[in-house]
Amino acid sequence: MQTRKIGRTDLSVTEYSFGAAGLGGLYRECTREAAMATLDAAWAAGIRYFDVAPYYGLGLAERRVGDFLQDKPRDSFVLSTKVGRLLRPVPEADVPDYSYVKPLNFDVTFDYSYDAIMRSVEFSYARLGLNRIDILYVHDIGVYTHGAAKNAVFLRQLMDSGLKALEELKSNGVISAYGLGVNEVPVCLEVMRRADIDCILLAGRYTLLDRSAVAELLPLCEKKGTSLVVGGVFNSGILATGPVDGAHFDYMPASEDVRTRVAAMEKIARDRDMPLAAPALQFPLSNSQVASVLLGTAKPSSLERNMELTRRKIAAEEFAAFEPHTLVAPELGLEAVRA
Repeated sequence: MQTRKIGRTDLSVTEYSFGAAGLGGLYRECTREAAMATLDAAWAAGIRYFDVAPYYGLGLAERRVGDFLQDKPRDSFVLSTKVGRLLRPVPEADVPDYSYVKPLNFDVTFDYSYDAIMRSVEFSYARLGLNRIDILYVHDIGVYTHGAAKNAVFLRQLMDSGLKALEELKSNGVISAYGLGVNEVPVCLEVMRRADIDCILLAGRYTLLDRSAVAELLPLCEKKGTSLVVGGVFNSGILATGPVDGAHFDYMPASEDVRTRVAAMEKIARDRDMPLAAPALQFPLSNSQVASVLLGTAKPSSLERNMELTRRKIAAEEFAAFEPHTLVAPELGLEAVRA
């Protein structure tokens, strides 16, 4: 599999990467056997960049990813994890519902300060059982997660001391790169205007359907030499399932307008003899600022199916047909577009 560089660092990652949230039991239970089989499938497909976080399964996903990578030559893969949430043990009955099924017995405390980031890295080493982490992402900072008032406090923590910790870890060779792992564009712009970061793991904001990153973030990334790792390429599912009843966009049931636009995209893909999921997977990589597309699953069959969609290379100029604002005339309804 081809690789691309992260920012201006010497670190390169495979164009497709593995996101381990599902291995922590996101929305449904994932057994250890299923987790290992899925990671095996990713490795067999040529994926050598693995992303995880303390939050995923409240430590469970880090343990599983670390166990899988134990016997792999350390320079043969790239590993990223995240900071911003510290895990603390709680009684089993007090484990909150964060949409993880059968997580470990912990709760989380948000903290983006220097001391918390350093502690988080040490805790991640222990859960992973590995002695090196390549990339650290500041996880879920922003109004999207915290609301405006709380985020102002957390952003001050990050800017006043947290970034110092990340820069210190990088300059000492502990990590090779750092950045943000978020679901929104505004906090990326705010941090980048005040600090240089190597990369952003951005979920759902640079896809066939959602181009929120295009106007300001991508030009700023190009100017500052910051790479994107793009997650959520199916926008919570609708670009994989199509506009079926119950389809989700951005973690919620898709609106009529979104379903209409996706129906138009689906027809364009069908006319080109491909499923809509294929251009959805490949589109982000048509931009040189994108280093990798993150594939998250807890099923080997899903991983293999998605990788199969990358075999037929789609030319960059073909993606112009999927521009969201050109797809549907306002007077057309869903059935008219589908016809």
